[in-house]
Amino acid sequence: MKKVLVLAAAIVAVVMSAKAEVEFAYDAGFEAVSSYIWRGQYNGGLSFQPDVEIGYDGEHSSFRAGVWANLGASDWGFRKGLATYIDAEGTEIDPNTRFVPELDVVLSFSTYGLSLGVNHYYYCDGSNFFSWQSVADLDGSNNTSTTEVWAGYNFGDLTKAGLYFNWYTTVAGQDLRYDENGDAKRAWSSYFEIGYDYTFENAGVTLGAVVGMSPWESPIYGNSKFAVNNISLKINKEWEFDHVTLDLFAQGSLNTDGLNKDNVFIKASGDEKLCNQKLNGTIGLGIWF
Repeated sequence: MKKVLVLAAAIVAVVMSAKAEVEFAYDAGFEAVSSYIWRGQYNGGLSFQPDVEIGYDGEHSSFRAGVWANLGASDWGFRKGLATYIDAEGTEIDPNTRFVPELDVVLSFSTYGLSLGVNHYYYCDGSNFFSWQSVADLDGSNNTSTTEVWAGYNFGDLTKAGLYFNWYTTVAGQDLRYDENGDAKRAWSSYFEIGYDYTFENAGVTLGAVVGMSPWESPIYGNSKFAVNNISLKINKEWEFDHVTLDLFAQGSLNTDGLNKDNVFIKASGDEKLCNQKLNGTIGLGIWF
């Protein structure tokens, strides 16, 4: 407890010592994307993604709390009372109403380029909102939510360099690997990325490149050992108006883990593409207030 109090006091001291006044800040808006791509993975097709953040900003420090959601076209169905059936490939099909959007709760603190945060991912499929149970309890279907902590550094806060890096590790929820005896162990799934953004100020165009890696076996990222699972390129163009910013972007991503000619594209949808399809891309439009 003493260590926690000391850390909290240090954070408060850093914020209070900032030269500029700390002011209330918020961001709100949404993106519409042709595909939901997350850290190189295909997570769904056409999607609507609202995002709201509030907090306090200083010259070199900020604290934010926010909620982000994904509402995918494939998440929705509006039929009830229909019996499940087996298709020609032996897969059980449930034709009834479903509603499985994703809801993320995000907390972050940054100072002089250093950032710390917590992300909680929840899927509206009837599972528990939080999954803090022991590993032995995580095999059930009511535990699809996960929680991760992360840390990163952005050199652009103090310099003009667009270089940044982030490390994410899952600490709670449905994140299991199995040993040779079939016993479940927490996988501590992790993802490390190095990125660089370059902005052409006069044109309002930004080019971004990311290399993302999963350092050890992970059921979340689909690798059995170290893997480079996200080589990503992105271009976006912004238009700023009085109270609205428009953002048009396109992004492509390659997963090199187990790459072969048969899995560049997969003729399937939904979970069958998750971690399996190696080349993914999306185009999107964002509106921010």
